[in-house]
Amino acid sequence: MQRNRRKLASSRIAAAALFAAVACSVGLTAPLSKGQAPPPQSVRLYVFDCGTLHIADTGRFGLKREEVATSDLSVPCFLVAHPKGTLIWDTGAVPDNDWKPTGAAITHHVVLPDKQERDVTLIKSLKMQLAELGYSPADITYLALSHYHYDHTANANQFTGATWLVRQAERDAMFAEKPPGVTQPSTYAALRNSKTLIIKSDEYDVFGDGTVIIKSAPGHTPGHQVLYLKLAKTGSVVLSGDLYHYPEERTLNRVPTFEFKQEQTRASRVAIDAFLKKTGAQLWIQHDFRANTKLRKAPDYYE
Repeated sequence: MQRNRRKLASSRIAAAALFAAVACSVGLTAPLSKGQAPPPQSVRLYVFDCGTLHIADTGRFGLKREEVATSDLSVPCFLVAHPKGTLIWDTGAVPDNDWKPTGAAITHHVVLPDKQERDVTLIKSLKMQLAELGYSPADITYLALSHYHYDHTANANQFTGATWLVRQAERDAMFAEKPPGVTQPSTYAALRNSKTLIIKSDEYDVFGDGTVIIKSAPGHTPGHQVLYLKLAKTGSVVLSGDLYHYPEERTLNRVPTFEFKQEQTRASRVAIDAFLKKTGAQLWIQHDFRANTKLRKAPDYYE
């Protein structure tokens, strides 16, 4: 009997060791919770539909209405899934708690603290789109915002369990006594006390292997940044933040009137163009409505 018990114990130990070895080989350090997505073998980029922004005055972007193919702007959010963790890039224009999905398009009216008004058409909440992939906000390792404008920060408060990757000038402006215009401070107020990593260099390698890099591109805001991704099958991609809004800004060399510093924006565009040439990366203009409609949306992904 005692001998059988020893054999059973040995079998259990061997099974546990085998499970640990398998878990280690796929990058797991602990069993996954029910429904949680396993880490991928290589970097994946998920594109979420976080709304469509309807622009009444394209003149703010240095463009006449007849110069643009459409005045609408897409509002995407992105999830980067890496074998070592996850990164949310931008969080939408309308907080999930401010509206209720119905399965059909809903137009939500936004009134900003400075009394500016915007209309945004929505279909699915960000949390719902994450859940369809097996993630919750609590599963996210890092949060990075391209910048502090309201249409990029709406759901930032959901990710206080993540490490916030931000530049000092950007954070200082966000929590200034009088925040900048076109912000919605209530949507990111919880980040004040969240775990934060201040990026001090031009480039920050998020996972340490050169596949996910945050690059400085100031001008639109003091600490504006773009995201470089090295994808095994798709190739290299740069997510633009608001370096450009409309593709016509790039082709016609126009700069919005509401930049933090227009000349700094021009310099950042030159620097990013050089980076694109050096790396061979594609530039995805995040707000480009026509280009965004052609992108595969989650649960599909790019890798």
